[in-house]
Amino acid sequence: MFADSAVVLISAGRGGNGGLSFRHEKYVDKGGPDGGDGGRGGNVVFQADENLNTLSHFRQRQELKAKDGESGTERRKHGRMGQDLVVHVPVGTLVYKGETLLVDFTVQGQKAVIAKGGDGGFGNAHFKSSTRQAPRIAEVGEKGEIIEARLELKLLADVGLVGFPNAGKSTFLSVVSNARPEIADYAFTTLTPNLGVADIDSSSLLIADIPGLIEGAAEGKGLGDAFLKHVERTAVLLHLIDAYTDDPATAYKIIRNELAAYSDELATRPEVIALTKTEGLPEDMIKDQLDKLRHAVPKGTELYAVSSAAHAGLTEILRSLAEKVEYSRQIERELAEATEPDDEVVIRLSEQTEREAWSVRRENDYYVVIGEKIEKFAARTDYDNVHSVNRLRDIMRKLGIAHELERQKIQPKDIVSVGETGEYRFSFIDNEWEE
Repeated sequence: MFADSAVVLISAGRGGNGGLSFRHEKYVDKGGPDGGDGGRGGNVVFQADENLNTLSHFRQRQELKAKDGESGTERRKHGRMGQDLVVHVPVGTLVYKGETLLVDFTVQGQKAVIAKGGDGGFGNAHFKSSTRQAPRIAEVGEKGEIIEARLELKLLADVGLVGFPNAGKSTFLSVVSNARPEIADYAFTTLTPNLGVADIDSSSLLIADIPGLIEGAAEGKGLGDAFLKHVERTAVLLHLIDAYTDDPATAYKIIRNELAAYSDELATRPEVIALTKTEGLPEDMIKDQLDKLRHAVPKGTELYAVSSAAHAGLTEILRSLAEKVEYSRQIERELAEATEPDDEVVIRLSEQTEREAWSVRRENDYYVVIGEKIEKFAARTDYDNVHSVNRLRDIMRKLGIAHELERQKIQPKDIVSVGETGEYRFSFIDNEWEE
């Protein structure tokens, strides 16, 4: 059973008690205190594991407890530390305590201590002094941390497959990757997200097949609303549309509207569109369907006609996806580097929020964008280089600024000015670039 959320009780181990004892050796009169310290309780450690893609194992195991530390004994013998409990979770798991995000597992092998074991108590040997020769005190072990944690899984994939049920997503994934999803000629075959790795040239792509969406999915209709969260972290969307659809343009718009209704960020996610199941169709029909789509999709969006069954057009579309994924990941790396302060290892949430904040306002005949991070990128842009300016536009899309400009009804030739000085100005969309 697929599960993308779970609630678990996490208990770290209690520290062992300190020992209370005195030396009892032959020929040694009134031996001194020799009780050892208790061992530390075990930690509960989560570790990201790319071989997992579900939280279903937590359904049967809703309490996670590490071992307690052992008590100290005579002859100053310290108690053994409690064994840590290492819990494997899928890459993409978020761990919450209440509404607070404790950790986001984004990298294979990433580890984090979720609950810390209690310290062991000191034995009476620890309390001996010149004025206290025979202390009869020993500490008890400290309790380990106990938290109720909420786990949420958002799959981390390079490419997310979206489209109506029975659009050919599972078949595409099974042909281009090592995944073996269930496939049948009826809607809603896929009831759980499937992951597969597709190799293309010298690179590989992790592709997620998201269960089919329907109109109203963002409001909870059908099966898709529970899985829209898994699209959030994909770098690129591959939108598949059945070539036999009567109105492919309307089918495209419905899915795009559902993505936008769920998240503003998804509305501007890079995408590639493919007309599927084209095997056996006459060329004029394929061209007619592509023409209908071309009038509905944003200008410059790549359109392909593919057949998974005939293995036609797959290499070209995978190469396009690989190029877009690499570009998107590069932008993310640059944004992450810009977030890191120059002289601090750890940043406070308020400082990070301030750096990432931005605002947009209309002023006379142009739009002014203010924000520390976007102004930093604007200052490093070569406005005589179209590729450099396009990169700045892509960063604005990634930050959500482009979506806000569109919401304020900006037109393609309208000017955007980044910062208050008016030094960094450019057209929101360059028609020559779009061509």
